Amino acid sequence: MAPVIANTDPDVLLRIEGVSKVFDGVVKAVDNVSLSVSKGEIFALVGSSGCGKSTLLRMLAGFETPTSGRIYLSGQDITDLTPYQRPVNMMFQSYALFPHLSVWDNVAFGLRRDGLRKAELAERVDAMLSLVQLSKYGKRKPHQLSGGQQQRVALARSLAKRPTLLLLDEPLGALDKKLRETTQFELVNIIEQVGVTCVLVTHDQEEAMTMASHIAVMDEGYFLQVGTPDEVYEMPNSRLVASFIGNVNIFEGKVDEDEPDHITVRCPECTHYVGHGISGVPGMNVGVALRPEKIQLSAQQPNKAHNWCEGEVVEIAYFGAHTTYHIKLNTGMNLKVQQANLTRKTADDLTWGDRVFAHWSRDAMVVLTE
Repeated sequence: MAPVIANTDPDVLLRIEGVSKVFDGVVKAVDNVSLSVSKGEIFALVGSSGCGKSTLLRMLAGFETPTSGRIYLSGQDITDLTPYQRPVNMMFQSYALFPHLSVWDNVAFGLRRDGLRKAELAERVDAMLSLVQLSKYGKRKPHQLSGGQQQRVALARSLAKRPTLLLLDEPLGALDKKLRETTQFELVNIIEQVGVTCVLVTHDQEEAMTMASHIAVMDEGYFLQVGTPDEVYEMPNSRLVASFIGNVNIFEGKVDEDEPDHITVRCPECTHYVGHGISGVPGMNVGVALRPEKIQLSAQQPNKAHNWCEGEVVEIAYFGAHTTYHIKLNTGMNLKVQQANLTRKTADDLTWGDRVFAHWSRDAMVVLTE
């Protein structure tokens, strides 16, 4: 029996304390990470391939044992428990459905292994299929379903055992873009309806921001930043986070003036006047992060001393709802600008070779020291 410890916060379901994983005595896949996940929350681990997010998920599931650190679930130390001893279920990217079994039997598989009584098993399976809106597909085989339907069968099977913690490993990776976007909302609604706590691993930043209430951005085994989607997007704490989450322009420059309510940064392209301070010193090297959608374009030079630059339109990508422009600035820097298409396109719209002025507000930027 694993020891039970006092849970300092009754709202916290999962607590990870100083967990590391070393392979072959050399490679540190996960590097001393600590994390708390609240009950009923969908928490996303995001990062590029090889950053350690899947290894951490496998340690939560019990498929890997931490080299150091502890994992607590509902106040119980589960670090050394086998996967079968944990109230945890994991849904894999491939869905891992049994091709020779019907949809109904796929959902029932784990419950049969647990020895659930026949009547209760049937009631549970029927309830899960109804939850994922697949009641009329119970007799079909997995290959007779669409990708989105197979994903929902895998989810129903994972939820049928009523796990305390649900782990999702790239759950929508096998779906095409349009179906993935639709299924994201379906998946969130089902998880919230059941009330299960979920940890999601994905390399798709949009998927993480759509589904999760909190995000941890990982790189080389450790957490770069943990926060809500809007915190991580609007206030990244480093160049790596700013570059990974969404599109961003990063200007490199030096601090001119730093006050509690503003900072000015002199860059080769322009001088930035930013509406927050960083407690830095004049001459300090910093980066200024500016999202493409926060920039405006005009044919006339703005009537202000800061926060604008001039360049030439060198690339245009039309996406229907918005258009992305690449502006080559006088310094040679490529500035990406995203403009919402609020009206129909006309002959007067910007085109290749046009000289334009890009400008933005004092609150559009974030100063990065890392």
